[in-house]
Amino acid sequence: MTVQQTQISAADIVSRRDAGSGWHAQIPDDKAMLRAARDLTKDIAEHRADIYWPDMVGSALVGYASLAGAILVDSVPVAIALTILSILALYRALLFIHEISHFRNGALPGFRTAWNAFVGVPMLTPSFMYEQVHTLHHKRTQYGTVEDPEYLPLALMKPWSLPTFVLIALLAPAALLFRFAVLVPLGAIMPPIRQFTWQRLSALAINPDFRRRPPEGDLRRRVFWLELMGMLWSWALIGSVFAFGWKPLLVAFAVASLVALLNQLRTLVAHLWENEGEAMTVTAQFLDSVNIPPPGRIAELWAPVGLRYHALHHLMPSMPYHSLAEAHRRLVAELETGSSYHGANHAGMGVLVARIARNTMRPRG
Repeated sequence: MTVQQTQISAADIVSRRDAGSGWHAQIPDDKAMLRAARDLTKDIAEHRADIYWPDMVGSALVGYASLAGAILVDSVPVAIALTILSILALYRALLFIHEISHFRNGALPGFRTAWNAFVGVPMLTPSFMYEQVHTLHHKRTQYGTVEDPEYLPLALMKPWSLPTFVLIALLAPAALLFRFAVLVPLGAIMPPIRQFTWQRLSALAINPDFRRRPPEGDLRRRVFWLELMGMLWSWALIGSVFAFGWKPLLVAFAVASLVALLNQLRTLVAHLWENEGEAMTVTAQFLDSVNIPPPGRIAELWAPVGLRYHALHHLMPSMPYHSLAEAHRRLVAELETGSSYHGANHAGMGVLVARIARNTMRPRG
């Protein structure tokens, strides 16, 4: 069955973008594209345990083993190679936090607990830092507004904001260590510190105006135990200096900082960041988001676990990461080349960084 003609073409999108800022507010919903996304992917919407578990556990084990090797070997070239491998593997393992934030109805029992034990707590980024936060980014009336924890109009800001946005990520491991080792125990006896820590330092958010609300449901209990484990682990990391010297902790910090930097680069090109705060249609949100589809392969390294299809993910937030490539193939085959679906497909990170940088240099009225 052929999908009906879309309501807005790729050519229309380009012309509206070229008209200047505020183009998102002019984009109506492309009902044919939304219908195709729903109807063509029903049979691939199941989260497959045989893919999730080996991928997550294997990535974590490779990451930790190569990190240990980087610490222990004497050869500098080998240590560098193992460090790069550790960064890529731990980065992939860490990004399963995104999948966990979208789990519903008991999908993959035990996976979140295992991920926290293998990855979340050891990297001081437990799942509660994304749960009940990331879903706000997908809310129809909040995406791209001041209430979105994961949106900044970077393309409309000053040119210096881009390198600042990326490089500040290097401080993330030190900030997380301070949060768990110092602020968590202090917050247990000083409520104002506890409130500040929860509102400002308990979410993977980039919007500096975001204030996190109290946890809801069973997340409250999970936060308690994960913060306790994070606190104990952070103390163990600090104490390791006295047992093993500075090198293991410094190498681990370097790896963690570069993981955070890589993730921030991915975040920089996950959207076009051109919205000025208006509420947007689903199609406008999709077009402000980014797909980096094949044939390029390097995107699978810097945008793994399905995040190279970030725009498609905004159309189908609950679609498991392992099905996004097939969903993309089906939509490309079904929708005409002039469909608005093709307006979210981009060539790569370099092209997107250049586009965002050019936009920051445009004169503002």
